[in-house]
Amino acid sequence: MTNNDTPGGGNGTAAAATSVSGSGGYAAERPARLAWAKQAPEVYKAMLGLEKAVRDGIDPVLFHLVKIRASQINHCAFCIDMHSKDALAEGESVERIVLLGAWDESRHFYTAREAAALELTEAVTVLTDGFVPDAVYEEAAEHFDEAELAHLIAAIAAINAWNRFGVTTRMTPGHYHPAASQH
Repeated sequence: MTNNDTPGGGNGTAAAATSVSGSGGYAAERPARLAWAKQAPEVYKAMLGLEKAVRDGIDPVLFHLVKIRASQINHCAFCIDMHSKDALAEGESVERIVLLGAWDESRHFYTAREAAALELTEAVTVLTDGFVPDAVYEEAAEHFDEAELAHLIAAIAAINAWNRFGVTTRMTPGHYHPAASQH
């Protein structure tokens, strides 16, 4: 999540809504439930601070892969849209983004370090067993020093929090436009 999006802030302009939905037989856009960032600006500001701290400590390519994969698992369409667009704007390939949903079946598109981060992302995002398996953590620890690993875990936790805001308040995808540069 960045400063140029509109979290929970409705559906964009009527012209934007028409271009995304309502034409060509597409379903109508569902309205957002709550403009949460406007109702809790101190929380939004704190989340942006967390986001900046996380982003400053993690490789930008890896940052986007983690954000997209967790958002896919959590079914957060707003965040999938946002982070896919940001990744593309920063030079990521369409192929790697499209294959993230099946990264384990297409490992040859990702480095061993990226695969370890994606596996950790899945384990942290889906805590149905109540823990992150030792083997998953140990694999990540082989590819990241302790500071990098701490930032990676924080990035995974942050996107999971953003996803929960997005899904719960039904933030509408399709209207986000990446900033010219986010560095």
